[in-house]
Amino acid sequence: MQYLEAQLAFIRELDLLKGVHRQALIKCDSNRQENSAEHSWHIALTAIVLQEYAEEEIDINRVVQMLLIHDVVEIDAGDTFAFADIADLNAQEEKELNAAHRIFGLLPEALSQTMLSLWLEFEKAETADGRFAKAIDRILPLIQNVQNEGGSWAKHQIKKSQVLARNQYLKDLAPKLWDYAQQQINIAMNKGWITE
Repeated sequence: MQYLEAQLAFIRELDLLKGVHRQALIKCDSNRQENSAEHSWHIALTAIVLQEYAEEEIDINRVVQMLLIHDVVEIDAGDTFAFADIADLNAQEEKELNAAHRIFGLLPEALSQTMLSLWLEFEKAETADGRFAKAIDRILPLIQNVQNEGGSWAKHQIKKSQVLARNQYLKDLAPKLWDYAQQQINIAMNKGWITE
C-alpha cells in the first residue's frame, strides 16, 4: 500500500503541470498561452508521427517517456522562455535539477531512479534517443509559431539566428526535418515574424 501511495502522490503532483503556462500561444483558443501539460502531450505525439525522420536508430518508447516527463520539473521551476538571456537559462538549470530530485523523489526508489535517469538523458542529449527527443522539443514550437504568424517569436522580436541555433539538433539527426525547419524559418523571416 505504501508503494501505491507513493505512486499516487506523484500522479497527484503531475496535475500541477496544467497550471504552468508557456510562451507558446494557442491560435485555435483565442491565442491563450499553452500549458506545459498540453505541450508534453503534443510533443510526445509529434515524436511518434515524425520518428521515421531520425537518421540514427531510436527507441520511440524511451523518446516518448522522455518527452512526457521532460517538463515535469516546471511544477517547481516554472517555465523559462527558450530565448531568455544566458544568465536566466543557467539559473533555470539548477532550479530544474532540484525540482527533478524532489518531484521524481515522490516515487518509489526504483521508479524514481528510472524517471530521473530518463530526464537527465533528455537534458544532456548525448544519446540518439535524447537528441531526437530534444530535436522534437525544438521543432514543435517552430511549427506552432509559423502556424500562428510568428506567435511568441514576433511578440519577443526573436532573430533568425536564434531560431536556427535552437533547432541545430535536427541538422545531423533528422536532415529532412532540418530542411523543413530552414524553409519555415525563411518564410517567417520574409513575412517579418522574425528579424535578421
